[in-house]
Amino acid sequence: MGQIWNVFIALFVNVLIWIYDVVGNNFGLAIILFTILIRIVTWPLNAQQMKGAAAMQELQSDKDWQAIQKKYAKDKEKLAQEQMRVYREKGINPFSSCLPTLIQFPIIIALYQSIIRALATTQLDLLKLSRSIWLPNVSELIPLNSKFLWMDLGHPESVVIFGLAIPTLALIVAITTYIQAKLTMPTSTTPGDQGAAMSGMMSIYMPLLLGYFALTFASGLSVYFITSNVLGIVQYAMQGKANWRNLIPGALKKK
Repeated sequence: MGQIWNVFIALFVNVLIWIYDVVGNNFGLAIILFTILIRIVTWPLNAQQMKGAAAMQELQSDKDWQAIQKKYAKDKEKLAQEQMRVYREKGINPFSSCLPTLIQFPIIIALYQSIIRALATTQLDLLKLSRSIWLPNVSELIPLNSKFLWMDLGHPESVVIFGLAIPTLALIVAITTYIQAKLTMPTSTTPGDQGAAMSGMMSIYMPLLLGYFALTFASGLSVYFITSNVLGIVQYAMQGKANWRNLIPGALKKK
């Protein structure tokens, strides 16, 4: 398993270095283009997420569904059982909107390790990098240029404002993650709905978790998070799937 993981990371390293070479030795731009590539590859998962969100949205206006909510409003256990029965009958996976986010975790870890490995500076790290490279004639590219805009992509980012170090990228990561999560949620939820509860928790925990990653790890990872989130938001908006109403506090509670 460890060998397979190393091959996975090496694949990321080689793709990043190849794009880096093509775009004129700009590692930040390489990460952005690599993120677009990842979004294309994971398109089926994102399409499934949008389909699941749309199905959940349509279910909210189903009369049988509404009757179940009223009938078992005081029996949470029975309500959950009936909800799962309806999900099975209609072929709805209440957790489908969370799946693409969970799939991201191995990609996030591999991308972080590949960024650190690609930006090697010490003799030992350069040796590890050389063993990961499959591409020919790239020795002249190493060490890579880690500077992008005001950032060093190999280190956490912050901007000093009035003497305070503000982690601007971490804040942007948290905000864009929250917006993307909210846009994929149904515009209305019902008490005891397991799918809605899971989506609600993810919309809170994921921004905090990814914001923490952005605060702690290399800023190249933050560039990936922000690019992926923005692409997701644009994707939902262009297909008319974005529920902008969900961004209004308390909107989910309104019927």
